[in-house]
Amino acid sequence: MSLLVDVFVREPDGSRRFPDKDAYNSGGFESWRTTVWGSDLVRSLGARLLPVLAERDLEVEHEQVPDLLREVALLRSHLDRIATGTDRPRSVREHRDQIEDRLRIIDESARQALEIGGGVIIW
Repeated sequence: MSLLVDVFVREPDGSRRFPDKDAYNSGGFESWRTTVWGSDLVRSLGARLLPVLAERDLEVEHEQVPDLLREVALLRSHLDRIATGTDRPRSVREHRDQIEDRLRIIDESARQALEIGGGVIIW
């Protein structure tokens, strides 16, 4: 299984509408909830949003999207450290590339959410 990253728009009745239903954006492997995003290392860097995935799905409302973008930038600045310090089934380089790719997907989704007045859910 894989974590999915989706952009949503909050409707007046509180429901979520997903404007790009056909997009497939992976936020990493399901195991990354605890081994990467919820790891002690990522938490020690100051991440507060992505570690929520260790407990539950992460729903970032529109007003929190700038916080998500800052967190992605923070993790990108420590990419080598995260790749060597988190559980990895493959080489450090391959793990680093996978994390970098997932952070890019989260960043692009967050930027799209800002443009349309929406939020991001990772589930």
